[in-house]
Amino acid sequence: MQDISQQPEGPRFKLLYQSDSCVVINKPAGISFHSDNNEAGLVVQLSEQLQQRLWPVHRLDKVTSGILLLATSEHSAAFFSEQFSSRRIQKRYLAISHMKPKKKQGWIKGDMSKSRNGSWKLMRTQENPAITHFISHFDATRQQRQFLLAPKTGKTHQLRVAMKSLSAPIDGDQRYGGQAADRAYLHSYALRFCEINGDTISLIAPPESSWGALPAPWQQADYLFSDQ
Repeated sequence: MQDISQQPEGPRFKLLYQSDSCVVINKPAGISFHSDNNEAGLVVQLSEQLQQRLWPVHRLDKVTSGILLLATSEHSAAFFSEQFSSRRIQKRYLAISHMKPKKKQGWIKGDMSKSRNGSWKLMRTQENPAITHFISHFDATRQQRQFLLAPKTGKTHQLRVAMKSLSAPIDGDQRYGGQAADRAYLHSYALRFCEINGDTISLIAPPESSWGALPAPWQQADYLFSDQ
């Protein structure tokens, strides 16, 4: 097992963690997960960078940056896929919105239904709901609100739709009505998972400086993975 969080600059994808069973990277925003329009996707590019085959076990939208885990074998892919599906892997995301939310913390629950042009919408029904817990902090210096999001399910566009349902769409998320920005401000910030050998791995990938200073507790793994 090798912790290579201090890897030098150079490769396109920064490795946060690597072992015989998986690799974890800090994904830049703007890169598609799968190949399309003759452009190699993230999985292909990372496989070429590491010179090994990789198996995706979860995904991030093109607009989203941050922590992403990929398995290094069919066996480990089945192991991590089961952990994700059973919700034993803990994920934390950051988002920014300049719009005032309906509430500052709490739960967002509801079924998700396909809308127009590849978008989704949150329903009031609870048959197979998307579930997200969140807290927020107002950054008075930048006049923006930072959100710490803890998804309990893994639906397509779940967090982007959840933020829109709060009347605070993510800055830069044009699909869901966010304020214009240089990117969509959604970042996969922290991940805690169990390795095949039983070790618990906790990773944090701080966002770029353009996000502003985060509250001190949000920078501590013990707080991030507790029930806030």
